Amino acid sequence: MTLDKSIPLPTLQKVGSRWQLQVDGKPWLILGGELQNSTMSSARYMKTSGIWAELQKMNINTILGPVAWEDIEKEEGCFDFTELDAIIHDARSHGFRLILLWFGSFKNGVSCYVPSWVKKNIQQFPRMQIRHQDGSLHRANVVSTIHPNCLGADQRALTCLMNHIKEVDGARTVIALQVQNEVGLLGASRDVSDTAEELFRGGVPEELVQFLDDRWETLMPEMTRNFPVFAARRQTTEASEAREPKSWEGLFGKTVFTDELFMAYHYAHYVETLAAAARRVYNIPLFTNAWLPMPGTQGIAAGGAVPGEYPSGGPTPGVLDVWQRFTPSLDFIGPDIYSADYSDTCRIYSGAGRQPDEFGVRRIWEAIGRHDALGAAPFGVDTQTAEESRLTSHYKLLSSVAPFISQARAEDRFMCGFFFDEKSPAEKTLFVERASEYELSIRPGFVLGRPGPGYGLIIELAADRFLLVGKGFRVEFMPRSPTSLVSGILRFEEKEVGEDGSGLRTCRVFNGDETRSGSWANMPNDEPDYGDTFIPITIPARTGIAEVQVYSVE
Repeated sequence: MTLDKSIPLPTLQKVGSRWQLQVDGKPWLILGGELQNSTMSSARYMKTSGIWAELQKMNINTILGPVAWEDIEKEEGCFDFTELDAIIHDARSHGFRLILLWFGSFKNGVSCYVPSWVKKNIQQFPRMQIRHQDGSLHRANVVSTIHPNCLGADQRALTCLMNHIKEVDGARTVIALQVQNEVGLLGASRDVSDTAEELFRGGVPEELVQFLDDRWETLMPEMTRNFPVFAARRQTTEASEAREPKSWEGLFGKTVFTDELFMAYHYAHYVETLAAAARRVYNIPLFTNAWLPMPGTQGIAAGGAVPGEYPSGGPTPGVLDVWQRFTPSLDFIGPDIYSADYSDTCRIYSGAGRQPDEFGVRRIWEAIGRHDALGAAPFGVDTQTAEESRLTSHYKLLSSVAPFISQARAEDRFMCGFFFDEKSPAEKTLFVERASEYELSIRPGFVLGRPGPGYGLIIELAADRFLLVGKGFRVEFMPRSPTSLVSGILRFEEKEVGEDGSGLRTCRVFNGDETRSGSWANMPNDEPDYGDTFIPITIPARTGIAEVQVYSVE
């Protein structure tokens, strides 16, 4: 397919104080799903296994899947995009957009997706080395970030890929690309190969020192607390001493976090070189992702307490500021949230999945409603049918209100997202939010028995009107004016999407028992617990969409 210049390129656009992904010139909320690593290696498998149809039934609109370097350049300099072309065609014909994941030099801290001609030639493509606790050296299965041959070969492959997408994807099916996957070194905190050691014993690059000096007071605490030696150095009164060149350990201390900072600087430069080259060829949104540390956990693709248990040098919270400074060609850095605290991680990475069970899926609402996430993409969606997947109902609900979300972001209107688990801690069973003229108290939905889980988002349509989306929560509205005499709910209507798919229409009008006589707006879950009562005054959820109008008299 030839390039259609009438269709604008996908882009990230700042509208007001928020960012939105624009596809075909319109806001696009990513209701995504990431495929298993092998799925997109075969277009025939995807076609014959029924995956496309199941993904459609899940209400997914964007598919994330890898393009492996070893698959497109089996022989050096000879590229084959046959499978990718077929997948782009099939995605387009099924109504999906694609976000491609470039599995090049690094995938989950290892170089397992490099071609065989890279794997077998360690002289031309050197590996990192790690030191075991007994002092012995071991060559890791990770190509060097500081050797030009490794970077050059990856850059040529990625550039060729981007040029091919530009030529064949005139319909803009591919809307973004991830540069590498969960980079960093596993098994040790730092590369100790001869070349890396020489750099580590030398002076710290001036651009890094200058950045840290200039920005120290505004850097994330996750970073500054790891470098007390550098913090103390900044307090010196002798400017000449402060600027005296020092080694990495002399400047930052002899710790694993100094090792991590060294690795982060070089990984960031590696990824930036690739991203800049890709953008010069085809200017679509680019990003990378992060394996997140979490003390007390150690999984195959998540967790770890110290650098080396998690990939050292990746864009984790402790070095995220450095990554953001030295990767200007990336549009954002996205966290892979498997075991880390969801809310805290969204807070950290919003400046820029776990298996989709109900526990994980309901967290999407907070990411989109509170942290202005571009969307979500739980991993391994092709391992479940649409009937089994919890994504199906959540994405259906989100897709029905996506225009309202986009409009609220564009107009900088109040919006919040939240979730409640079956056993949420006390501090997470009440959210108090301040809209233009009302204070909202959000709690688990009212039931006569045991409260169930909940999730949702609230959008301010006007100063006295709110769109409620989700299930298992209730909202009380209190006027912010100190002179208010009386207030309450004026009207509470259940909504549904109209038959033509445009706009919402009223289904029912709630009042009486269903609103505690105008005291709150209750959005019940699917199966409210009636406890021991014989009067079922609560009702089960239906559409999960409602509009409430409140009033205040002064």
